[in-house]
Amino acid sequence: MAHPGGNLTGLSAQNADLNGKRFELLHEIVPNLRRLAVLFNGNNLAYRLETDIVRAAAVPLGLEVLASEIRHADDIASTFAAIAPKADALFVVGEPLTFSRRTQINTLALAARMPTVYSVREYVEAGGLMSYGPNFLVLFRRAADYVNKILRGAKPEDLPVEQPTKYDLVINLTTARALGLDIPAKLLALADEVIE
Repeated sequence: MAHPGGNLTGLSAQNADLNGKRFELLHEIVPNLRRLAVLFNGNNLAYRLETDIVRAAAVPLGLEVLASEIRHADDIASTFAAIAPKADALFVVGEPLTFSRRTQINTLALAARMPTVYSVREYVEAGGLMSYGPNFLVLFRRAADYVNKILRGAKPEDLPVEQPTKYDLVINLTTARALGLDIPAKLLALADEVIE
């Protein structure tokens, strides 16, 4: 990553690498967490493969992963009806379909009294419980810096692939209260943003 070579460089979001930390944080809020549903878009192989990464991150915490595939927006409600009785919480793999339907997903999760964890803050701003992931605004600024360097003559092969240096923990207290969850003070102190 320090010297990608060729005509390559860029930024890495490392979202999948953070799943273990996400689940640890969720476990602090939901101590009886045993079964974690994972909602993903089966139309994209990358998101299908992420379920394997999620399983690997869940094993050390003793979590059983219930993979729940959707392919279209119309699948979301029926998938929720199937997973709600079985799961203690929900992780949604962030991608365009789930992002565009985040309000619907959060509404269904709240109705099912299912805590949710995400990789980006926008899901939490739309009513999800918690997110932990890279700050994309910072990454976008870094991308602009890279474009500027390349336009000024830097060779992409000489620019390292950068990894995020800032990860945001966002907690929605309104959602936590609606679910009857107490957020530990330690977690609130660590949060970059608390939505009330």
